Amino acid sequence: MSGASAYWAVADCWNVVRRGLTHYQRQPVNIAWQLGFPILSVLLYGYVFGSAMTVPGGGDYRDFLMPGMFAMTMAFGFINTATLVVHDAEKGVIDRFRSMPMAPSAVVSGRGVTDLLVACAELAILMLTALAIGWRPDGGIVGGLAAFALLLWLRFALIWLGVWLGLLVPNPEAAGGLFAVAFPLTMISSIFVAPQLMPDWLGVVAAWNPISSTVAASRELFGTPVGAGDSWIEQHAVLMAVVWPVVLTLIFLPLAVRRFQRLSR
Repeated sequence: MSGASAYWAVADCWNVVRRGLTHYQRQPVNIAWQLGFPILSVLLYGYVFGSAMTVPGGGDYRDFLMPGMFAMTMAFGFINTATLVVHDAEKGVIDRFRSMPMAPSAVVSGRGVTDLLVACAELAILMLTALAIGWRPDGGIVGGLAAFALLLWLRFALIWLGVWLGLLVPNPEAAGGLFAVAFPLTMISSIFVAPQLMPDWLGVVAAWNPISSTVAASRELFGTPVGAGDSWIEQHAVLMAVVWPVVLTLIFLPLAVRRFQRLSR
C-alpha cells in the first residue's frame, strides 16, 4: 500500500468513526441501555443474592463480582455491534459506502474503532458506578490499567464477531435474537460463580470459556478475590486472556472482511 492509499484509508476510517460517534452523541440512551443490564446485575447479584454467594479462598463477593461485570459488558457489546451493522445494511448505508470512492477497509475498521471508543466510555462509567457502591481494587494503577487493557482486548476481538453476524443476519429483529447466544456464553463462565463450585463437567466448560480467562485475569490484576481452581487454564489466566482474543480475531476478522466483500453492490 502506498503512502497516499494508507492516508486515505485512515481518513475514510475516521469519517466512519465520526459518523458512529455522532449517532451516540445524538442518542446517548443507546449507551445507557447497554449499561442497564450490567448495573442491574450488580445490584441483583451483589446485594440481593450476594449474602448467599461464596468465594473460594474467601473474600467479599462484591469485589469478586465487579471484574466479571466489566467483562460481561464487553462480551455483550457484540450484540450492539451486530445490531448497528444490520441496521446500516438494511437502510442501504453500507451499499452507499461501497459505491463511493473510499477505502474498502474503512467500513469495517471504522465500525471497530467506534465500538472500541464506546467500550472505553462504558468501562469508565461502570467502574465509577462500582467505586460508588464501595468496590476498592488493591492492584494499584499498573494492575488496574493492565486489567482495563485486557477487557478492551476482549471487546476488540468480539467486535469482529459482531460485524460478521451483522452482515450475516437478515434484519434487526434477527440481530436482537443474538441475546440468546450471548446469555449462556456469559452465564457458563466465571463471571458470577467460580468454576470449581459448579458440577465437574460444567466447571470445565466454564473454565475454558474465553470470557472466564479475561475475568480471572482482571480479578488478579485488580487485586480482588480470584477464586481460581487448580486447572492449567485457571492458573494461566493472564496468558490466556491475551491468547483467546488473538484466536477469536484470527477467526472472525477474516470472516467479517470476506462477508463484506461478497455483498452485492
